[in-house]
Amino acid sequence: MTDTIDERARELAQYVLETGATVRAAAGRFGVSKSTVHKDLTQRLQQVDRLLWSRVREVLEQNKIQRHLRGGEATRRKYRERSK
Repeated sequence: MTDTIDERARELAQYVLETGATVRAAAGRFGVSKSTVHKDLTQRLQQVDRLLWSRVREVLEQNKIQRHLRGGEATRRKYRERSK
């Protein structure tokens, strides 16, 4: 089972690196919870492949910085839709 989890962590990491996807987007794509993706990318991957982990960490940090902007845009769209 560990091999499967390690492989999933690597696949998630590759997906995030290739697409710049958020944890939520990766969770939807792979059919697992956000908690699982976060744990795979921040804890398990660090033990399995440190180089890949450090690259993914940069993308996750960038997504965290942009999080408030995405939330603001989603709220703006929501209220635009209501006013139509």
